[in-house]
Amino acid sequence: MSDRSNDLLHIRPDIKSTQIHPNMSLGERFQNETLRPILKFQNSLLLALFKNYIRKHKNTFYELSLEKRLQYIENAIQKDVKFRNSLKGLIIGLFTVDEYNTYIQDSSALNKRMMNMVVERLKDQVQLLDDPVLSY
Repeated sequence: MSDRSNDLLHIRPDIKSTQIHPNMSLGERFQNETLRPILKFQNSLLLALFKNYIRKHKNTFYELSLEKRLQYIENAIQKDVKFRNSLKGLIIGLFTVDEYNTYIQDSSALNKRMMNMVVERLKDQVQLLDDPVLSY
């Protein structure tokens, strides 16, 4: 394994609750072994990226009710192709070459899985989007 691959795997957090079973689908295995650790590692950057997205869209997010904020998160990621591509790049850039080769075998399904995970992660942390520590 290359130094880059070793370095990337070394910096990822270990997620104790993740279980790997022999009968898991390729997508589920990839999600648990690769995507979850990368998303956890990139969490603060994902929040900062979304705060910047909110700022670039005139801070209308802050005027919304909680329910509407959750919908805003979903819509931003599902409908804004540029933003979604930025998020994908943030994640794919931390793949090892082997992981990338696995990813390109079924990128469409894995992209859907990846974006659903990002949506859920941001929704679960919606209260942090108001946190002054993350403000610009």
